[in-house]
Amino acid sequence: MNTIGKSLRLTIFGSSHGEGVGCVLDGVPPGLPITVEEIQKEVDLRRPAEGIGTPRHEEDMVQVLSGSKDGLATGGAITLFIANKDRDSSKYLKFRDMPRPGHADYTAVQKYGDSHDIRGGGQFSGRLTAPIVAAGAVARKLLTEHGVTIGAYTESVGRVIDAKPRTLQEIVSFGRTNDVRAAAMDTAELMRQEILDAKAEGDSVGGTVRCVVEGLPVGVGEPFFDTVEGELAKMMFAIPAVKGIEFGAGFRAVGMRGSECNDPFIVVDGRLRTSKNDAGGVLGGITNGMPVEFRVAFKPTASISKPQRTVDLREMSERELMIEGRHDPCIVPRAVSVVEAAAALVLADLMVRGGFID
Repeated sequence: MNTIGKSLRLTIFGSSHGEGVGCVLDGVPPGLPITVEEIQKEVDLRRPAEGIGTPRHEEDMVQVLSGSKDGLATGGAITLFIANKDRDSSKYLKFRDMPRPGHADYTAVQKYGDSHDIRGGGQFSGRLTAPIVAAGAVARKLLTEHGVTIGAYTESVGRVIDAKPRTLQEIVSFGRTNDVRAAAMDTAELMRQEILDAKAEGDSVGGTVRCVVEGLPVGVGEPFFDTVEGELAKMMFAIPAVKGIEFGAGFRAVGMRGSECNDPFIVVDGRLRTSKNDAGGVLGGITNGMPVEFRVAFKPTASISKPQRTVDLREMSERELMIEGRHDPCIVPRAVSVVEAAAALVLADLMVRGGFID
């Protein structure tokens, strides 16, 4: 299915080399101030950076086809569309018979047969994250109106890791000013070089995106199966190349004792807080008033310029494959905006469902 959410429902459509990509966002309260300029600003952050991104340069101009009038949401479904203009499908036809390692070519052809659109990865392409970012801009505006702030940044690229847990202020103030979306200048330069080194070798690198959300009230989340972690994880795994997610201490918690892992309750300015946040702001699948913190792991870009082994499906014989086309040596910097948007969509939906947003 191409739809996610219950009270705030997102449906995406389109493909990498089709006429365009877009989405329908249903459930946005009427009267929410929203402009195409605000949406465009977020979508522009997802575009590839010079030197470290794909040579494919789409304009990514957002069109608001419905759901907005005079700068306000009407209460009807908001339809957003982004045209595909820079398309070159000539390099992709052979992948139907010789699937690219790491891509969905083989599984998609087995599931959909000749109907699958192999061009640019079709519906499995990262191109489909553009409308997610566009819709996320609307959800972010809704959250901002209710005091919720979301910030994400590139925490690691390949072997370069920003080991300092960055504050939301650091993320918001610096994370949008550099092309790798790092939260500090020194790590930004190291990460950029790591990407360039991989690119020079015809290879690619992965990394992690860390996200922090502040301002959520206590009680957001719908246990048992619609918990904050569960809903966020489902949405994050819809982003191409995501291979893992952890909240708070995450997998580090397995090496802790309970006395180390538990976050002690304290009182700060008359409010209940915790002295640390290894729970990641969630207890029992419900927000506890602390910042929600999670990190998302992205595998290296599957398309590389090195020879790889594959199988010719017509002859069932092993072959060597060289991938041509235009690809990112690292998608992590562009994924930061996608993670922010995905988080905004999920949390806005949960807040509407929980009665925190009318």
